[in-house]
Amino acid sequence: MKEDTIAAIASPVAEGGIGIIRISGDDALAVLEKVFYPVRKHISGNIPVASEEKLTEEADISIGAYEKRKKEMFLPQAISETGGLPLENRRLSYGYIIDNHTGQVIDEVLAVAMAAPYTYTRENVAEIYCHGSVVALRKTLKLIFQNGARPAEAGEFTKRAFLNGRLDLSQAEAVIDLIKAKTDTGFDAAMSQLQGGLSEKIREIRNNLMDALVNITVNIDYPDEDIEEIVYSELLQSLSQIDDEIAILLKSAGTGRMIKEGLKVAIIGKPNVGKSSLMNALLKENRAIVTEIPGTTRDTIEEQVSIRDIPVVLTDTAGIRETEDTIEKIGIERSKETANRADLIILMIDGSSSLTPEDEEIISALKEHRLLAVLNKRDKGTIISKSQMQTLLPKAEIIETSVAYGEGIEAVENAVEALVYAGGVKPGESLLVTNARHEDLLRRAQKYLADAEAAVKAEEPLDIIEIDVKESYTVLGEIIGESVTDDIINEVFARFCLGK
Repeated sequence: MKEDTIAAIASPVAEGGIGIIRISGDDALAVLEKVFYPVRKHISGNIPVASEEKLTEEADISIGAYEKRKKEMFLPQAISETGGLPLENRRLSYGYIIDNHTGQVIDEVLAVAMAAPYTYTRENVAEIYCHGSVVALRKTLKLIFQNGARPAEAGEFTKRAFLNGRLDLSQAEAVIDLIKAKTDTGFDAAMSQLQGGLSEKIREIRNNLMDALVNITVNIDYPDEDIEEIVYSELLQSLSQIDDEIAILLKSAGTGRMIKEGLKVAIIGKPNVGKSSLMNALLKENRAIVTEIPGTTRDTIEEQVSIRDIPVVLTDTAGIRETEDTIEKIGIERSKETANRADLIILMIDGSSSLTPEDEEIISALKEHRLLAVLNKRDKGTIISKSQMQTLLPKAEIIETSVAYGEGIEAVENAVEALVYAGGVKPGESLLVTNARHEDLLRRAQKYLADAEAAVKAEEPLDIIEIDVKESYTVLGEIIGESVTDDIINEVFARFCLGK
C-alpha cells in the first residue's frame, strides 16, 4: 500500500543560519525533483598570476603539490552554471527552490535525496537546507504541499520509523527525551535508551518469561505426577529471579524521573533566615533580592539550575510567619503549596538564635516531608546544635552553613546529589528508567509476577499460574511496542514536536 508523502519544517521556526525541511514517503524524491533545480558551477578561463617556471623552481616538487600550487596561484576569471542535473542518492546538491508554476526563485539551497530503506523512516526521504528565514521556510513548504506532500503530524516521522521497524517504541520515546534533555546526564540517559539499552534488558526479561511459559505449557499438555514438585520449585526460582531484575529497573525510576524532569526543590523557612541568599548561592547569580528587612520575598521565585549535572527546579518562597499584610499572606499560602509539590524541601533555620514558635510550627508541618535541614548563620555563633535538630527531625539530614560567606554550599549540593542517586543507582553506570509509562508497566508486570509466585507457592494448577505469567509477558511487551494498542501509539507520538 502506498504511503502518503509528508513534509514539515524540522528545525526551529525562527530566524537562524539554516532552516531544514524534511519530506518522507513514496513520492518524497519526486516531490523534491519538482521544486528543486540543481546547479553545478563551472570555472572557465584563468588569469595567471605566476609563471609555470616559478611553480617548478623548487626541486623534487611532487605532481600533487604542483597541481595544488597551480590552483592557488591562478584566479578564476568567469563562472558558468549548468542546471537541471539529475539528483544522486545520498549526495548533497546545490541549487534553487523554484516555483514550478510561476518560475519564481524562492531560495538558494542545498538538498539531499535519500532512497529507502537506509533512512530515518525507512522510506524515501528528502531534506532541504534553506536560509534560516521563516519566510523562506514557509514559502518552500507551501510549494512542497502544492506538489503532492501533506503536512506531517506531530512526531509522524519517528512514528513511521517505529512502524517500519527501525526503532522500537521505547527507542522512539527516547528521541523526544533527547531533544528535551536539560543536562549531560539527561542526554546520556536518553541516548542509552535510544541505542537500545532498555529494550535489550526488557527483551532479556521477556525471553526468561517465555522460557517459564514453555515449561508451564509442556507440563500442562504432558502432565507427569513424578516431576510435578520439581516443576514448581524450578518455576518459583525462575520467577523470583525475573522479579529481582524488574525490581532493579524500578529502583532506578525515581532517579530517572528526576534526571529527566528535574528535581523540584523548595526553600522554606521563616523570614530573614537566608533563603534568598541560598538560592543566589546555588544559582551563582543574584536572582533573588536580599535585604535585612524580614518579608522581602513576597512571592515564590522559580529558577532552573544544574547541580552536579542534575536539573533542579529551585523555588525560593516567602517567609512563613503570622502577618496582616494581604500580599504577604498570599505569598505564604503559595509557599505552603510549593512545599507540598516539592521532591525535596530545604528547611532553613537561623542556627545563631533559639527556635521561635514560627520555627516550631514550620518543623511540625514539614517533618513528614523529605527534608534537608540547613542551620544557617553559624558565622554569628551556634545556639541550635545539629544534635538538637536531629532530635526534632530524625529523618532529615542536617547541614550547618554560613551562606553569607559561602560556607556549606558544597555540602548542600552533595546532599541533593545523594538524594537523586539514592539506593545504589550510580551516575553514568546504571540503566535508568526515565519514562513514567515504562515505570507503570514495570510495576504492573511485577504485580502479575507476585501473583504468579504466590500461586506457585500454593501449588495451584499450572493453567492458573500461566495466566499471570502471560499477563506479565504481555505488559512488558508494551514498553517496546510488541504488544500495544493503536491508542497508546498515537498518545506517545502526540507528545512529539512537528518535524520529528
